[in-house]
Amino acid sequence: MFKDKEAFKSELKEEALRVHGRPLERCGTYEKYEALVSLITDEAATLRAATNRRNVEKEKKTVYYFSMEFLVGRLLKNYLLNLGVLDIVQNGLQELGLRLDELCECEQDPGLGNGGLGRLAACFLDSMAAMDIDAMGMGVRYRYGLFRQVIYNGWQREEPDAWLDNGYPWEDMKPEEAVDVRFGGTVDRYVENGVEHFTHNNYNSIRAMPYDVPIVGYGGKRVNMLRLWQAQPVRETVDLAAFNRGEYSEALRTRNEAEAITCILYPDDSTEAGKELRLKQEYFFVSAGVQTVIRRYKRRYGAEELPRLPERVSIHTNDTHPTLCVPELMRILMDEEGMEWEPAWEIVRRTISYTNHTVLPEALEKWPIQMFSRLLPRIYMITAEIDRRYREGFDRTRPDAEDLLARTAVLWDGQVRMANLNIIGGHSVNGVAALHTEILKKDTLQAFYTLQPELFNNKTNGVSHRRFLAESNRGLAGLITEAIGDRWLTDMNALEDLLPLCTDAPFLDRLNRVKYDNKCELARYIARQNHIWVDPNSIFDVQVKRIHAYKRQHLNVLKIMDLYNRLREDPALDVPPTTFIFAGKAAQSYVFAKEMIKFICSIADKINADPLMDGKLKVVFLENFSVSSGQVIYPAADVSEQISTAGKEASGTGNMKFMMNGALTLGTLDGANVEIRNLVGDDNIFIFGQTAEEAMEIYRNGGYDARAVAEADASLRQISAQLTNGFFRDSGWDFHGIADALLNRNDEYFVLKDFRPYVDAWEALGRLYLDRRAWNEKSLVNIAKSGYFSSDRTIREYADEIWRV
Repeated sequence: MFKDKEAFKSELKEEALRVHGRPLERCGTYEKYEALVSLITDEAATLRAATNRRNVEKEKKTVYYFSMEFLVGRLLKNYLLNLGVLDIVQNGLQELGLRLDELCECEQDPGLGNGGLGRLAACFLDSMAAMDIDAMGMGVRYRYGLFRQVIYNGWQREEPDAWLDNGYPWEDMKPEEAVDVRFGGTVDRYVENGVEHFTHNNYNSIRAMPYDVPIVGYGGKRVNMLRLWQAQPVRETVDLAAFNRGEYSEALRTRNEAEAITCILYPDDSTEAGKELRLKQEYFFVSAGVQTVIRRYKRRYGAEELPRLPERVSIHTNDTHPTLCVPELMRILMDEEGMEWEPAWEIVRRTISYTNHTVLPEALEKWPIQMFSRLLPRIYMITAEIDRRYREGFDRTRPDAEDLLARTAVLWDGQVRMANLNIIGGHSVNGVAALHTEILKKDTLQAFYTLQPELFNNKTNGVSHRRFLAESNRGLAGLITEAIGDRWLTDMNALEDLLPLCTDAPFLDRLNRVKYDNKCELARYIARQNHIWVDPNSIFDVQVKRIHAYKRQHLNVLKIMDLYNRLREDPALDVPPTTFIFAGKAAQSYVFAKEMIKFICSIADKINADPLMDGKLKVVFLENFSVSSGQVIYPAADVSEQISTAGKEASGTGNMKFMMNGALTLGTLDGANVEIRNLVGDDNIFIFGQTAEEAMEIYRNGGYDARAVAEADASLRQISAQLTNGFFRDSGWDFHGIADALLNRNDEYFVLKDFRPYVDAWEALGRLYLDRRAWNEKSLVNIAKSGYFSSDRTIREYADEIWRV
């Protein structure tokens, strides 16, 4: 791209003149950022054209990855790394009196996701481009994303995430590829020449406008696309009479109703209107995406080649949100392409595959039939026919037939069960960690596994090491490359070449220095965000993830309360100085999770204001956790808190990001923690608490006596009382909700039962930290063994075993 920094400086100056009409030095910071992005997108467009030519020449199979979320993060520095010009640009900008980091700060994190599901999808797009797999992501262009989290007096407040206010220079609107999506209306059936036909009448059409974002693969050889769909009215209509009466909202009602579909991610579905909007969102992007799949296929191969669609196309559904790909593809093949049911169904099943992301049955989406059929009448007819044929073909001679049918049918008890539809309509179901997949087989989806075990497979999650190590942790990346070369950027298993250095004292000292520098950077970030100074010499103990009861942030806080109590009683207690760092969002309607945030902030206020805790304990909650803030946090962490109730976390991806940056895991045997332990060995991870099997046995026996456990432990007795006895009076809140869940509602997530083993494991970890040589050895083992968790490995498994790319 740029041969050297002189060429870069010259091109940037020319681009500033072209884009803004004035010299670079007279441009504002954001304008300089736009000029730099313009250079990158021009290069991406050139590479994309070459990519398309190669796709045609080699007849590459195309993967369409459908996901409600794509948490892509900032793209500028990542693409400079992938194009091999990061150092050139950084040095060139420096000579122009500019800092790359300052320009990167101009970029908003796109509000296109919530947590691990969306970040996984983004990592997968990165790996597919790097591995020369022809792919397109299909998602939604949310105007305001999930929400911007603001902490006020310890409580979460949600504000619009206006990430598009200054535009998004990476995207390219494609009006020529817009499609229409139908809602409501009626469907009439008629037979002509013995062939059944359906006509959709009196429906409401919404225009789906595509915006393409380039996905630049490492090495700059392939550029794929993430296509984001925005809802618009098909025609601009303004009720002038209403407008002139001053009824402005009514005058623009058509536009407002259309745009509401892609306004925010995950609207509150506790109301009927909220449920309907979420279902609209799902069908909107699915229909737009599947229409595009067929349109692109016909343009390339011709309509007569549709029977070969599964050989040339894979449609992958990331969780149940895109399940309607199944009936929508059936609709297009039958109603628009004239196929009979049987050949169309064969194509659909061979084309579509499904990733499950939860072991919680209540998290598997279901929609009321009455709403579903009213909103999507033709899709409901097809779904009902899928269900009818499934029931008709079911082997009722089995002794357990009725039970299995009740658990696997699509339509049941007045609801459309999306996971069941996705499984029946596809050829592959995968979990995202070894333990998760086994739980799917034995529990959550046990009925399907009994009937069709060949559908099930495991694909343990991975993350982009190029973003979360090479880009985020430049000091560590440089140290690794100096030691073993740069092959690890394309083959992360090469990190195992670091293992002989575990006994190299000078190398471990340099590793320790890199970690300290990263902690200083995070300390500066915390000072800017929270106006709190934390000591980089203290242990940075970090739990950053979505706030949820099963992730057990309250277990962590109970431990902190116990430490605080003991230090108040004995200030000479031998506890290593520790900074506890939290971040994460609670769902808007999840009252318990919001109380959890208040709980964290309340103990933070109490400890941080206590002069006896100076130099001993600090607690920080960082608001509005995002990909960008994560890229500052992961490299600086000493301890990775992965303490979910065993059997509840599907996989986790934060645990992988912490591991590859050298943090030691303190966790349960849940999700991918199991595989981390298998890789690093028991000596290099700190495991505690119930196993998934033990937890399931307790559930089968009706739970355990949580109050008796609390009474039997002096620390727990004290902490339990403090939840409601005025201990937190300065925060203006007593935590009756948390106390009630733990003591009166059977402690569903075993917080009290796991408390003592957790504290013991944390104290063992603290003692180890005092031996810097031993700690750094274990840190390096974790880095060296993290290669397995590259999303490149995960995508290779998808490509070989599911998509057959």
